[in-house]
Amino acid sequence: MTKSSLFIYSEQETGYRLQQGHPFNQERLLPAIDLLRKLGAVPESVVRAPAMASEEKLLAIHSADYIEAVKALSIDNPEELWRSRADKYGFDMEDTPYFAGMHEVTSLLVGGSIRAVDEVMSGQTEHATHLGGGLHHALRNKAAGFCIYNDASVAIEHARKHYGARVLYIDTDVHHGDGVQWSFYSEPDVCTLSIHETGKYLFPGTGAVNERGEGTAFGTCINIPVEPYTEDASWLECFEEVLNKVAAHFKPDLIVSQHGCDAHAYDPLSHVHCSMDIYLAMPQLIHRIAHQYSGGRWVALGGGGYDFWRVVPRAWSLLWLEMSDNPLIAQLEQNRALKLPTAWLEQWQPQSPVELPTTWLDNTDWTPMPRRQEITTKNRQTTEVAILYLT
Repeated sequence: MTKSSLFIYSEQETGYRLQQGHPFNQERLLPAIDLLRKLGAVPESVVRAPAMASEEKLLAIHSADYIEAVKALSIDNPEELWRSRADKYGFDMEDTPYFAGMHEVTSLLVGGSIRAVDEVMSGQTEHATHLGGGLHHALRNKAAGFCIYNDASVAIEHARKHYGARVLYIDTDVHHGDGVQWSFYSEPDVCTLSIHETGKYLFPGTGAVNERGEGTAFGTCINIPVEPYTEDASWLECFEEVLNKVAAHFKPDLIVSQHGCDAHAYDPLSHVHCSMDIYLAMPQLIHRIAHQYSGGRWVALGGGGYDFWRVVPRAWSLLWLEMSDNPLIAQLEQNRALKLPTAWLEQWQPQSPVELPTTWLDNTDWTPMPRRQEITTKNRQTTEVAILYLT
């Protein structure tokens, strides 16, 4: 392992718990971190703990009245006045319920993403990952999509204001990165690129290819809304073609990427049908782009992912293994059947409600999806429109 990568993490981040049985549960970090530790891939020398973001940092993206509401709803028994206003601020009890301590733990998640930016932009490291971050749906005045404060937007604004950086934000979550897009829709020094399932059928319903940015920022917003049941080859074809053109056109000083791993076929909340192959290839593409265009400066965040057992640990581990130049990545390219650590399987299988995979990559002898060629053709047409203004 090189010394060019840092891992931002504290077990306190698992305190982000919306409610019992909610699909978003930060305890999914635990099997992912343990998988890396079983490999010896995250020695304590590369781990850095986050600190809570200040209110001043939050105010760069969120309104003062929204932050006041989050604080008021964070106590054990909020006043009736604030409970009655909860809906106004997006605290839907099924989607994004408020919970005790949410201001503190969400500020910690934001602080982790800010620290990742600081470590990279100050030259302490080339790359930094913060798997507890990536809460990309939160809006200026509203919680949304399981997200309370938008750590990605706050960290990007910090990079822009404090370091004068041009930032390329890459969002690979299956749900459109709407909160980050709207944060910088009129800011020409931030380019947002999101590949996601089309909003015709999936939350948040945004991310159409004609959402381009406005004013002097027109052209700095790029969306690739892929069709339901898109598979690996089409997803990677679209992503690689657009990413190459966007990076060459925008020439960022820093790349911030969001790695929701819910485009996998096992994910229960979406319809894209990719395998673990994209989670091996996609970080490699971003890594190459970072060294080609931004001096290696790369911050990677977590995000969605709702198959906690079969997908999240492998996908996020592959991200860090690529980011830290771990030799296991080269081994996987030679041997698709490479096994997961036996000790990890023995520890977590008793807790998993499903049978855990035994290999890093999936057996992709899956039955091809119906309309495969039609889906591929439609995705290519979308890609052509996405890159229309980048030539």
